[in-house]
Amino acid sequence: MKNKSVIKVNLFDRSYPIEISSSLIDEFNFSELISGNDCLIVTNEIVAPIYLDALINNIKTNNIETLILEDGESTKTEKTWSYIIGKLVDMRANRDTTILALGGGVIGDIAGFAAATYMRGLPFIQIPTSLLAQVDSSVGGKTGINHAKGKNLIGSFYQPIAVVSDIDVLKTLPDREYKCGLAEIIKYGAIYDSDFFVWLEGNISLLLKRDDDALIYAISRSCEIKADIVSQDELETGKRAILNFGHTFAHAIENHIGYGNIFHGEAVAIGMIMASKISSIMQADQQRLMNLIIKSGLPHKLEGFDKNKMLEIMLLDKKIKNKKIRLVLLSELGEAYIEDNIQNDHIMDAFEKFHQD
Repeated sequence: MKNKSVIKVNLFDRSYPIEISSSLIDEFNFSELISGNDCLIVTNEIVAPIYLDALINNIKTNNIETLILEDGESTKTEKTWSYIIGKLVDMRANRDTTILALGGGVIGDIAGFAAATYMRGLPFIQIPTSLLAQVDSSVGGKTGINHAKGKNLIGSFYQPIAVVSDIDVLKTLPDREYKCGLAEIIKYGAIYDSDFFVWLEGNISLLLKRDDDALIYAISRSCEIKADIVSQDELETGKRAILNFGHTFAHAIENHIGYGNIFHGEAVAIGMIMASKISSIMQADQQRLMNLIIKSGLPHKLEGFDKNKMLEIMLLDKKIKNKKIRLVLLSELGEAYIEDNIQNDHIMDAFEKFHQD
């Protein structure tokens, strides 16, 4: 019998399911979710040749339009967003038109932002094709695009009507991209569930082999944690901020090194190590976090970065409060807290300690 998991994100009238299993692109009943006669599939040049035809064959609507974008973070721009809006105008889309985001985090973010902004909101379905997107970016309703001065500075909270995560797509994912998703999975154990962190320490080899049962459990537990947090704090006014563990550093790293030169999950892995250096967590647990990151095949060092430039970028982060950097730190593995009063010298201290390892 096929292993399957369904998790619900509880947001009252905007609640939605996350379905996790194999063969979903071929077999999931999308017609139940598509209310109108039109839909637009937004995907990219890497995913389209492998999965687009199968998805089209599975969807039963009168009019299916497709838009194939270039791959990569550099696509997540105002120009591309405008291109999607133009396509919607050309196909005379209305509020019954459904957008399907078939791709990784970039596709989900930009297609979701188009759905949020065209005619003030179209229904959209997330069909994430990377591990990182399946465990993180497809869940919770964050959509947006990048600006030259920072990542995700333009965006909105806009929930999908469903997330459909087919684990079969992970079999074709390049190793480097696959490992990026492991960074986000590690994050969930580190901030919220010490038992899950221990499970990851014991099962990371199975995840690296892309074992189906291990994948479904790890993806499901990650989504359960995120769904629980989002259900309590949809708009990130409080607890949801703990999901940003490692991300304030990571976004600065990506901006500084250059989008595409370092992948998001790689930057998150380094960012978690940096954040742990100024957390109240015991040194032994700092080492456990670093060891798990290393065992996952993720980077734990960053050569040649300008500490002053990194700090300057971090001071532009959208999570700044009263012109001070806010960081998610760890009190212990499985327990995170938000520190609102981070001084600039604390950040420089994190950089120094990171370099000493």
